[in-house]
Amino acid sequence: MANLKYRLLLIVGFLAASAWALYPRTVVERVKRNGTFVYDTVTRVPLKRGLDLQGGMHLTLEVDESKQAVANKSEQLDRALKVVRQRIDEFGVAEPVVQKVGDDRIIVELPGIDDAQRAQEVVQKSAFLEFQITDKTQAMEKVMPRFDEIARANGLALVNGAKLGGDTAKTVGVSSLLTQKTDSTKKDSTGKTIADSAKLAAKGLFSSNVQAGQLPGQYIVPEAAFASIERALASPAIQAAMPPGKVMRWGVDPLINGSQHFYALYVLDSRAIITGEVLTDARPNTDPVEGNVVQFTLNNEGARRFKSETGKHVKDNMAIVLDQRVVTAPVLNSAIGRNGQITLGGGSLQAAQDLALVLRAGALPVPLKVADVRTIGASLGADSIHNGVLALGIAMALIIVILVGYYRFSGVLACAALVLYLIYTLAMLAGFHAVLTLPGLAGFVLSIGIAVDANVLIFERIREELDHGKSVRLAIDEGFRHALSAIIDTSATTILSGMVLYQYGTGPVRGFAVTLVAGLVASLFTAIFVSKTFFLLWLNRSRGVQTLSI
Repeated sequence: MANLKYRLLLIVGFLAASAWALYPRTVVERVKRNGTFVYDTVTRVPLKRGLDLQGGMHLTLEVDESKQAVANKSEQLDRALKVVRQRIDEFGVAEPVVQKVGDDRIIVELPGIDDAQRAQEVVQKSAFLEFQITDKTQAMEKVMPRFDEIARANGLALVNGAKLGGDTAKTVGVSSLLTQKTDSTKKDSTGKTIADSAKLAAKGLFSSNVQAGQLPGQYIVPEAAFASIERALASPAIQAAMPPGKVMRWGVDPLINGSQHFYALYVLDSRAIITGEVLTDARPNTDPVEGNVVQFTLNNEGARRFKSETGKHVKDNMAIVLDQRVVTAPVLNSAIGRNGQITLGGGSLQAAQDLALVLRAGALPVPLKVADVRTIGASLGADSIHNGVLALGIAMALIIVILVGYYRFSGVLACAALVLYLIYTLAMLAGFHAVLTLPGLAGFVLSIGIAVDANVLIFERIREELDHGKSVRLAIDEGFRHALSAIIDTSATTILSGMVLYQYGTGPVRGFAVTLVAGLVASLFTAIFVSKTFFLLWLNRSRGVQTLSI
């Protein structure tokens, strides 16, 4: 009797713990309202839904070796995984999946996200930040004739059929856009008027299309020449002829003057004052004068070095370079210490938020590219949940009919144990924060069949013992004892298979493995322990019974 009491207490204790694990909780979720995502407080059962049940995005990322080979790819991907995971965590995605697959891929699953372009940009952006002083020695003017010679010698000319050397006096007027003025007679950094510069320009790829802008070290390139200039600057011959200690970087966004588009090219000191490695925080903000900005904070070492370096360059222009693109190049009116800001100009608040996000997470150690992207609609997720629950209900109904119809009273006890099995399994999934996927629902239904199979083995052994003339109590004990080894062997091998699937599988396969293993563990407990407890309880209340409905 004491043994039965402890058995009942253990079952009730697990049932209470399961009820607590499945009790609806108030959580903050990211939901879409009126076309925008907001955070809302909802009450729901703490079972996480996977991508296929909730809708969202699936990204497969690989190391981008198009520009240069990457050594120790697996090690670099491990470092990139940490950065991507931190970015996704700050992106505000509920229940994301970020994991490494093999030695060359990262799988990212973002439930509830349908803005594919923004998600890819946040994940892929290298976010390597540098602060560099713009050139004020007219290094570009000095080296431009040499660039023209190299371009002619290597056959580098304008692409798309554009004419070499157009009406530069008209095109260079775009430099006034930098100060929101339209005076095309503004003087350039050398003190000459732009019109004079155009007349003096030699007929070459660079001299005919690269004109001085309003800032020291800044040059303006018309859209027709952009592709050719960019290709020429990337050539080894031009790289070898670069001014000593200087680098050239393009601006982030094109400049627009009516129907014409222009690009800003900056000549910068190759030595960076500081890099993004010394950033400790970055937050978006809106300034009434500057517009949307990103305010950043440096660590102690970075603040000391930044203050010292900017103090040497007061009244100079400092370019803020992100992924080798100049975001802005403000004038240093005084030394800057621990805090500073990046002005985005006409950039949106969302762009400021995303830039702050990737700066906080840090730069990627290697460039990544999107090898595969799939978007799953929320309606598909709702249909999947409905069909999965329907399949689960049909499976349960058929099992109950078969158990009760074939094993009668013993089948009723098995069905009672099966109900506890369902509760225990769901509680395990909720307690371990497992993500429930559509394959997971399939694994759940499959584990129900395995749980019933254990009861079938036990009941058939009990029947054999009764046929041998043993008493009901002894037949029940012997039936459970002889069936135990077969049940454990079958479940153990299936659990090992599930663990292998979980270790080497991706998101949906992992979901299947998790629910399968959780169901098997719960079925072992309910089939061996709970079912026998129900039999012992029946025997205790029906002392001296001679027959068993089985």
